[in-house]
Amino acid sequence: MADTSLLKFVDREQVYPAKREPELRAEDFREIAERYPVPDAEAQAGRCSQCGVPYCSVHCPLHNHIPDWLRLTAEGRLREAYELSNATSTMPEICGRICPQDRLCEGNCVIEFSGHGAVTIGAVEKFITDTAWEEGWVEPLVPGRDRGQSVGVIGAGPAGLSAAEYLRGNGYDVHVYDRYDRAGGLLTYGIPGFKLEKPIVMRRVERLKAAGIVFHENFEVGRDASMDELRQRHDAILIATGVYRARAIKAPGVDADGVVDALAFLTASNRKGFGDAVPSFDDGSLDAKGKHVVVIGGGDTAMDCVRTAIRQDAASVKCLYRRDRANMPGSQREVANAEEEGVEFVWLSAPESFAGEGKVSTVKASAMRLGAPDASGRRAPEIDPEGGFEVKADLVIKALGFDAEDLPALFGAPELTVTRWGTVLVDNKTLMTSLDGVFAAGDIVRGASLVVWAIRDGRDVAASMHRYLKTKAAADMAASKQAA
Repeated sequence: MADTSLLKFVDREQVYPAKREPELRAEDFREIAERYPVPDAEAQAGRCSQCGVPYCSVHCPLHNHIPDWLRLTAEGRLREAYELSNATSTMPEICGRICPQDRLCEGNCVIEFSGHGAVTIGAVEKFITDTAWEEGWVEPLVPGRDRGQSVGVIGAGPAGLSAAEYLRGNGYDVHVYDRYDRAGGLLTYGIPGFKLEKPIVMRRVERLKAAGIVFHENFEVGRDASMDELRQRHDAILIATGVYRARAIKAPGVDADGVVDALAFLTASNRKGFGDAVPSFDDGSLDAKGKHVVVIGGGDTAMDCVRTAIRQDAASVKCLYRRDRANMPGSQREVANAEEEGVEFVWLSAPESFAGEGKVSTVKASAMRLGAPDASGRRAPEIDPEGGFEVKADLVIKALGFDAEDLPALFGAPELTVTRWGTVLVDNKTLMTSLDGVFAAGDIVRGASLVVWAIRDGRDVAASMHRYLKTKAAADMAASKQAA
């Protein structure tokens, strides 16, 4: 049995769950690492230094009680560890898989600063909740006392699902409207299975459905119902659509056949994983097999694309990014995984034009160099006049991030106020939009961000909506008594 005493970071090395060999994991869309055996999870949790000021919790958007559930895990009290982990997060096993822990909790671990290697928080979090599902500790969501009020949630991504869970727990009738045929948003169709296997998402959705939350799939606001019509149906509305409009590349030839958006590419791949018929994949348009693939961008979406292309048996995969490795926004762990699997990174490069006879065959790229820091503090890229090169490409994937869609026009709600970036403007205290009783949360408010922030926003907006609905119910009751 492992020695599970605490504060063992000095004489116990940091050990992550073993990853499968690159050539093996590149053949399928399974997650690349298994979870810890019980003794290893307990031993790694026991490395926690139990800080008086836990920076891991401070830098977690959900402020999870990380040292506490690490201690419980080290002591073999896994059910208690799960209950504590679950107290602050509606999806702990999903965050354990896809959060960039190297930039959040683990990146701010005190023993990481001391040179001993951070506690493997994400891997332990995944272990705790996966064990809870297997052992039957994940209890059904029990609705609270029926309040006689209903809520409509537009968007079944992490923010919408998180809010729906809390609101149902408070006794509201909850209806979730989503444009896709499956709930989950980017968890389902944007993130590849090698980072988040889809049964992990679907079991969360099924738990919500079992609690009486009604899902209206293949439902588009503006097509199937206007915003005004939804407001008539429900006592409050939550807009949690996320941001889906791909950022454009301004370069000659960008509209050529074979130049595609990242989300279209990833969605097609994930749909094939579900066994769906995907014509745009089956005709080869969104299938990387046998092709020279060039992905443009340096964020986590770009990493998802390059690693998906490898698994689709591309002839070659290159990633062009305009800054260097140290200044890229994506997870360094994802870059390392991609390199192990055969992706070539071309740092300090940006597309200049796309050439080909009717179909892209070449990317002409400019060499870049880093100049003075910009407003974000990062050194701004600028064209290096001494450089320039060409890259063969049969498939070019644009992965430069996402902006908000024009929701006022899309929803038929011109009175819905948005910011100059197109995100929905909300009151910072109440999270209500310019429309009474209509709230917004997640990426549609903050811009493209992390899943963990969407979950946090869903939790916050649910609390605000609960306060609003209680006030509304009291006012309606008072008005009814006065009328009588």
